[in-house]
Amino acid sequence: MRCTKMANHPFPRTGYVRLSSILAPAGPIPVSKSTWWQGVKDGRFPKPRKLGPRTTVWKAEDIRALFESEDAGDV
Repeated sequence: MRCTKMANHPFPRTGYVRLSSILAPAGPIPVSKSTWWQGVKDGRFPKPRKLGPRTTVWKAEDIRALFESEDAGDV
């Protein structure tokens, strides 16, 4: 998986983000929903937090760390 540069996408530094803000085209990670959820299950992507029965979010810091590790070539 290859991520686009953070500068191309305004991404928050803190707080929570929904999946639509993480995945392309609106978000910076160019994978499908099914690939994302499999990566969460496998431990490649951060675990989500449930805010309600139909609301799932991720910490922006965790997603940003994913970018930084990918940009550094760690992933």
